[in-house]
Amino acid sequence: MSASVINYTAEYLLDKREVADAQADLFVATVVARLDEKARLRDYLAGLVNNQQLTDLPPEYAKEPLFASAMQLPAWANEKQMQQGAAFFARHAGLIMNMLGLLSLPYCYAAADGARVLYLSERLRNDTTRRLQETGDFVWEVMAPNAFKPEGKGFASIIKVRLIHAMARYYTLQSGKWQAEWGQPVNQEDMAGTNLSFSLLVIRGLRKLEVAVSYANQQAFMHVWNVIGYLSGVEESLLPHDGKQAIALEQGISSHQFKPSEQGRALAQSLIDYFTALNLQPPFGSKETVQLMRFLLGDEVADIIGLPHGEAPRNVINLLKLSGTIQELKWMPSISKVYREQYADFRKQQKGLVS
Repeated sequence: MSASVINYTAEYLLDKREVADAQADLFVATVVARLDEKARLRDYLAGLVNNQQLTDLPPEYAKEPLFASAMQLPAWANEKQMQQGAAFFARHAGLIMNMLGLLSLPYCYAAADGARVLYLSERLRNDTTRRLQETGDFVWEVMAPNAFKPEGKGFASIIKVRLIHAMARYYTLQSGKWQAEWGQPVNQEDMAGTNLSFSLLVIRGLRKLEVAVSYANQQAFMHVWNVIGYLSGVEESLLPHDGKQAIALEQGISSHQFKPSEQGRALAQSLIDYFTALNLQPPFGSKETVQLMRFLLGDEVADIIGLPHGEAPRNVINLLKLSGTIQELKWMPSISKVYREQYADFRKQQKGLVS
């Protein structure tokens, strides 16, 4: 990856709002033009569960550039760093997954124009539980130790999400509710911001909880997410090569996009309702959960998305940290075993929430 310094000005990022994912968009536009092709794609994606299946594509997809390149890692991908990033995730999986719900997702809702497409698609508003579980499943699959091996699910999961984004763009533009001044739906700036929320923001959240994160582990974790971003159609110029550049990009996007919006607040409320539905008991009840969200986000972002005011008690913050480090306290050498245990716990927690 190029280490060139990029100045993420408002003008630069505004230009990126006009850019989507041409390769995926062209494929989707061709498919949706015919009902039979649309049904065929839906059935194929429903049956796509691991990377191995992408090596034996149906004839109608074999020559499509989107599918042909679905398992091609970028030239700069470093296997050693990717394994280190996966190991870091496995050690802190419980806490990182908490960061996604308490920090990463609500952080994205502060981006007013980016929140519009999520709101208009109705995916998060009308079936929040299922959509959030899908997000959790995606993270587990792309962060698994074998995510990018033939038996893994990383490549398969990423192309599914890439096509979901392309479909969202297509139908949002067709809805007549989208205004050109907002840029393209699910554009490059939006996708880059989302990628940062799953990488930089997670590291930031862990450190706010006083979890020790070495620079090497930070770089490795962010490297994995850069690979994921690349495979998801994010331009390389929006994939920061180090923490300093990541902070510059995050600050550029937040300065350019973060402001109160009806859509962002509605999405945040949907997230709060989701946590309430979990029927968690103190010290992690719905009230404490919202307080933790505010603590991790900071007052400025929390106010933008309309979170209720209230300071998280120190004992609740400490318990959150402890609840996510129990696995580390009984750490064993096998990263894969840790991953399986953490994933099994995640699925157990979700059981009964989704029919």
